Amino acid sequence: MALRNALMAALLEGEASGYDLAKGFDATVANFWTATPQQLYRELERMEADGLVAARVVEQERRPNKRLFSLTEAGREAVRAYTSEPPGRPAVVRDELLVKVQCADVGDIEAVRTAVAERMEWATAKLARYERIRQRLLAGRSEEAYFAETDRIGPYLTLLRGMSFERENLQWGDLALRRLAQRAERHTQQSE
Repeated sequence: MALRNALMAALLEGEASGYDLAKGFDATVANFWTATPQQLYRELERMEADGLVAARVVEQERRPNKRLFSLTEAGREAVRAYTSEPPGRPAVVRDELLVKVQCADVGDIEAVRTAVAERMEWATAKLARYERIRQRLLAGRSEEAYFAETDRIGPYLTLLRGMSFERENLQWGDLALRRLAQRAERHTQQSE
């Protein structure tokens, strides 16, 4: 999937500046796509050159002027075309923490346990942030009412996937910490 598609998905929420997109990426598509602000700005420029987004300049006092981007009809057509294509292969996991866990038996088990615990803290924080977004989207409604009343269900469905992913990270982390503690204890007993 190209960054372009993720940006178009974010712009479905409405007009935004590059800064707003970079900041808001966390609240819209970060549970399935990440990018640096520099990557976002470069891609927005290419998208504008390709006619997928239009930009307008907003003059500001005491701050530099900002450009607000919105999808053009060509951009909306690109979204329609993109969604009609079959998805590519599922993403592969490339996670340095998993490499460290793979090496734990001959490495520093305590350092690996610390890394797993830190990952769990990160997952807990992300899950809390996603829950705040979920509550904001629901605005006091049940999920059924939300789905019946809202114009767009995609952001909520992808948010649920992100929440599920972080819950799985916590479940796996708990298991990994218990097993690594058992292994560390076993190594301690063997070295005595």
